[in-house]
Amino acid sequence: MLKRAVLAVLALLALLVAAVAINTVRQGSRQLDVPPAPPVAVDEKAVADKLAQAVRLRTVSVREDPKANEAEFRKLHELLRQRFPLAHQKLKLETVNGLSLVYTWQGSDAKAKPILLMAHQDVVPVSPGTESRWKADPFAGEVKDGYIWGRGAWDDKSRVIAQLEAAELLLAGGFQPKQTVYFAFGHDEEVNGPNGAQQIVKLFQERKLRFDFVLDEGSVITNGIIAGIDKPVAVIGLAEKGYATVTLKAAGQPGHSSMPPAPGTSAIGQLAAVLHRLDTEQPPASFHGVAREMFETLAPEFGGFQRVALSNLWLFEPLVRPKLEQSRATNALLRTTTALTIVGGGNKDNVLPGNAEATVNFRMVPGDTAQTVLQHVRSKGGEGVQAALAEGGSDPSPVSRTDAGGYQLIARTLRAQFPGIVVTPGLVLTGTDSHHFTPVADQVYRFSPVRVTSEDLPRLHGIDERIGVANLAELVRFYHQLIRNASQERPSP
Repeated sequence: MLKRAVLAVLALLALLVAAVAINTVRQGSRQLDVPPAPPVAVDEKAVADKLAQAVRLRTVSVREDPKANEAEFRKLHELLRQRFPLAHQKLKLETVNGLSLVYTWQGSDAKAKPILLMAHQDVVPVSPGTESRWKADPFAGEVKDGYIWGRGAWDDKSRVIAQLEAAELLLAGGFQPKQTVYFAFGHDEEVNGPNGAQQIVKLFQERKLRFDFVLDEGSVITNGIIAGIDKPVAVIGLAEKGYATVTLKAAGQPGHSSMPPAPGTSAIGQLAAVLHRLDTEQPPASFHGVAREMFETLAPEFGGFQRVALSNLWLFEPLVRPKLEQSRATNALLRTTTALTIVGGGNKDNVLPGNAEATVNFRMVPGDTAQTVLQHVRSKGGEGVQAALAEGGSDPSPVSRTDAGGYQLIARTLRAQFPGIVVTPGLVLTGTDSHHFTPVADQVYRFSPVRVTSEDLPRLHGIDERIGVANLAELVRFYHQLIRNASQERPSP
């Protein structure tokens, strides 16, 4: 009897191993087979100089003052007019709400749905006191060592310059797109776009415009960041996480510190207990939606056990998920994250405060909302702690489709321009202007072909922001090829 049971178990194990092996092999590469694109001649030095000039203009957006640095923005507009004469002769330019720019490149087919390419003109400020730690002055726009250095070189003036340079080259060759191409360059993306992107959307809604797809900033080309894949990986953002901030307030009996109340009943004690629970009992991580689609797309590109495990998440998810949670980046893909950001209470070392406050920031995965976050916070709270949503948040964006023509177009353009590159859908962890445009677009994608290594990640909004001169030329070629490809007959997904 025991022998039969052992044999049965062995037979089941053999079947399981066979099923895993067959499923792993059956899930072949999802990468599109596309011939290399013909080279596009780009004057790298000239384009780098245009970006360097743009970086020198301090177009810092300020939430409290919509007109801050207005003169610098107008200098940027004049620079664009001077350096891109054909685009300003042949495209219709409109200024929205004073400082945002919308260019319209009329297509030959009035029935074809237009497409929208986006970027933003504004930049974040340089953290005071860090200027001396930069290898180049953050607003000098230096070109050295093969890079353009300075605030906005990566985020996001490189794409303003690259998109207009691509249009300039196409216009010089007599090209006219089949469908109308719009370019929208907001001026306050870094403060959530209330006076830029949101006003552009209102204009488009008034005109009853509906875009086939929108392409904005977001994800990038990663080099050496995804362990186990030695090829560059282009991550096309299908959605971006939501943003919610919850304020917590706790009340307690004020008094002298020589006679403290029972443990856990002071204002600070109550608040600390709730913050500890929020920090250690976060919303669960899971493989679903965009995260699952991303890892299933990447699975065939790995080798060894990584490929086996990611190709068979139905079996190995309990092993894979804890491993991914150990990395800050992949953990953020799998769950709604919790960040304790501000704490305040008390003003004297021997006085118990009557009130204590804290601020907790959440970045929600699609499926969660600000309301579900608030419910989560309240479930961890106590009777003496009040929780409320702060203003200015947004729920996660809708998830765009990978089987839609816009995604396939972007993927084909990438595979043609960067032979051998791995293309995958992904989730954008930060916010962009593009989430405002979901009411006027069938699909919204977030990607630019900026090459990023692990060394570069801290440069975004940090010290020594830069972009490679050769990489900037690649951006120009990408948008050039994308616009051309959009006018051609698209293969069925």
